[in-house]
Amino acid sequence: MSRAVSARVLVAGLACAVVFFWAGARQPSAQGDIRERTLFVSALDRMDNPVEGLGPADLIVREDGVQREVLRVSRATEALEVAVLVDNAATSDSLIPRVREGLKAFIAALTPQHSVALVALADRPTILVDYTTNRDALIAGSQRLFTMNRSGATLLDAIVEVSTGLRRREAARTAIVPIVTDGVEYSNRRYQDVLDAITASGAGFYPIAVGRFPMTPATVDGPEHERTVVISSAPEASGGRRFDLLASSAIEGAMAKVARILTSQYKVVYSRPETLIPPEKVQIATTRTGVIVTGTPARVPGGSAK
Repeated sequence: MSRAVSARVLVAGLACAVVFFWAGARQPSAQGDIRERTLFVSALDRMDNPVEGLGPADLIVREDGVQREVLRVSRATEALEVAVLVDNAATSDSLIPRVREGLKAFIAALTPQHSVALVALADRPTILVDYTTNRDALIAGSQRLFTMNRSGATLLDAIVEVSTGLRRREAARTAIVPIVTDGVEYSNRRYQDVLDAITASGAGFYPIAVGRFPMTPATVDGPEHERTVVISSAPEASGGRRFDLLASSAIEGAMAKVARILTSQYKVVYSRPETLIPPEKVQIATTRTGVIVTGTPARVPGGSAK
């Protein structure tokens, strides 16, 4: 296995930029021609609505500052695997009923084409439903979500475990969607280890944070500090999107937005000259005003290394 090389991906709209990373060992998909590379890209307007009709002329890809030719842009049809992590710890009383309702529409939007898994976070990560396209099984699993008294969340543990599992799976597109409150975090994980796990999985990270989460890690310490860094950094680092909600009543709308983002992605194929060393920085930008593009590289089956 060759040496893993970290790569930075800068994703820019006209007046704003999002930075995300992937490990160079996560080889992008090749479609016949070994020089072709693929990104799965989300294009959103300022209201988080998907932007339709993008073509090769609307996108610019650069590797280490060198512009590459965008060969094809199409709707992404590859199956997704999405892990939904739900905080059911003691502080989630008002959260759980809203999550159950939000999951109905979320599951309906993704299945049966895409797979969803449900994981509860109280005390320890607990798989309620493993990855499946079966709507009935997922809805039944959501009904087993209940608040656990005198418990804390284990978000960081769950992210690492789910990321490890996704890394071993065959899906070209993956995402992690945590729905969490600002209560006590029980995990004893360093934020860098969690960020590394997300990067290695190749998953987009889409946290829905309910409550008064600090915007900067400097205001908290202990496990809550590690959690704050992950929630603050991982969405940009993975090409995902963070949603901050003050009240649980907005959960259903946020979950619907995540579903729309995931199911409206583009598949962007561009060319790269043959080289033994992958680029350290890849940039993708749009020429369209008011549009923000983010994305992650396609994965080869089994996550094989370069």
